[in-house]
Formats: sequence, structure tokens, C-alpha cells
Amino acid sequence: MSTQPAPARLSRELIGALIVFALFAGLPILADAMGDTFIVFFTIRIMVFAIAAVSLSLILGYGAMVSFGHAAYLGLGAYSVAILAEHGIWDVTVSLPVTLAVCGLFAFVTGAISLKTRGVYFIMITLAFGQMAYYTATSLSAYGGDDGLTMWGRTEILGSTALGDRTVFYYVVLGCLLTCYLLARMIVASRFGRVLQGAKQSEMRLRAIGIDPYAYRLVAYVIAGMMAGLAGALLANAAEFVSPAYMSWHRSGELIVMVVLGGLGSLLGAIVGAASFLVLEEVLSHFTEHWRLIFGPFLVLVVLFGRGGLISLLPGGRKNG
Repeated sequence: MSTQPAPARLSRELIGALIVFALFAGLPILADAMGDTFIVFFTIRIMVFAIAAVSLSLILGYGAMVSFGHAAYLGLGAYSVAILAEHGIWDVTVSLPVTLAVCGLFAFVTGAISLKTRGVYFIMITLAFGQMAYYTATSLSAYGGDDGLTMWGRTEILGSTALGDRTVFYYVVLGCLLTCYLLARMIVASRFGRVLQGAKQSEMRLRAIGIDPYAYRLVAYVIAGMMAGLAGALLANAAEFVSPAYMSWHRSGELIVMVVLGGLGSLLGAIVGAASFLVLEEVLSHFTEHWRLIFGPFLVLVVLFGRGGLISLLPGGRKNG
């Protein structure tokens, strides 16, 4: 626990968040000045995975729910948009509600079962559900199967193709990231969030005062699944392609690494962790295809000596950011 007074801690958290989002907001201007469009597309990818990491941080960092199938929602969100587009339905007024409904329903059903377990059993059952979604996607021969499915454009907004513009799409993704971050912060700071964190500390004490944390965990699990589904929809639009690989257990493992790298118990840390992971992947892969041999020891050092992850290096990012 932080020893700082709450107002000072909140002030430092606000500074950290302002720095991160100001960097995101100003990056297209810098990219235009440099004449480098790759930076913009790469940062869109970072922000998309940051949304997925924030959603996982909500249940992992604050609810101690180690989901090893979280990438399933990323894939479900992507496939929901792509399949609708394949059938001529492009408008966001249809694709977004469908995406959120599909991911929310899958999270509710699988969460209701998974949350009956604890520890390694919870990890394994979420992994099983994630792999079930993965193998279902590979069997969809009508939608590309193993080869994936190409989208011939981006989602429309009331018939407008504004998202086809690189800069407009960039700021839409940034707006989604900011919205998810603020929503998650509100949840964590609410009475609901305090129950979630209390269950992480001692479920027995909560039950002793008449609170059953099961329903709270399930609601948090569904919200996290829907957020990750939004990230999947944005990923499909960014790449204009979807693949079963989006929901593999490898991707779920990478999302957990992002959260741990940034700092457990910090929403802002999830964003920093996603950015750091993808930047390191991009840089190290230029030197060797076995870049994980370098990244692995780096992650171990951060976990052992970082005392809160990379977020601790930012102003105010220490806890609850």
C-alpha cells in the first residue's frame, strides 16, 4: 500500500495519465513532420492492445483473476466485425452493439462457470474456453478457417467512410482507449471496485460481513470481456484482416506479460506495459528472430527489482493509476 495521502497520490496519478495521453495525442503531428506513416500505424496497434491490457488489468490486478483465455474476446470482437462486413453490414451502429453483445454473452457464460473455481483451476478452465474459441475459429471454413478473413475496408459511421482516413481512425482509437481507461478507473474507485479488491485480499472477511463476491467478480469479468472485444473490433479495422491467431493462448500470455511488465494493480501500468512490450518486440526482432530470449530475462529483472513494474518510473503511476 502507498503511504502517500490520497489527494497527493491522485494528483500524481493524474500527472502520469496526462503525460501518457498527451504523448499519444501529439504523435501524429510528430509523424507528419518526420514523414513517417509507420509510426502512426504502429501506435494504433499499441493503443488497441493497451485497451485489451487495461481490460485484463481490471480483473487480474484488482480481482486476482488470472485469465489465460482473455485473448478469446479479442478474437471474438475481431470476427464479429469481419463476419458482419462479409455479409455487407459495415455500420458501427450495428457492428459495435453486436460485438459487445457477443463478447458479453461469452464472458457471462464462461465466467459463470470459471468463477466457481480458484487458483490454477481457474487458469486452466479459462485456457480451455479460450482454446475452444480458437479451434472454433479455425473450423470456420466459410470465413477463411486457418487462413483468416480479409476485410475490404473499415467500419462505417452512419454511412460515412471517415475511418478510412488514417488520422481520424488514430484519434478514434485514442478516444476508445481514454474511455476504457476512465471507465475502469471509475469502477476501481467505486464501492463495486472496493468489494472486488476486498475479495482479492480476503474473501472470507467479505463473506463474514454478508457480502458474496461471486456476482461482483462475474460483472467485472463481463465488463473486461466486452472491453477486450472492443479492442478486437478496432484491431480488425486497423489490420483489415482477422485470424484465429488473435485468440490463441500465446496471445493471452502476451496480454498477461503486458500487465505484469507495466505493473500489477495499475491501469495506467497496463497501457505502459502494452507499449513497452510491443516496442521491445519491434526493436529486438530486428536483431534476432529469437528476441524472446532477450526479453525473458528483462521481464524477470523487472518483476524482481522493478517494485511495481515500469509504471513506477512515471510520475504518479505507482498504484491505482
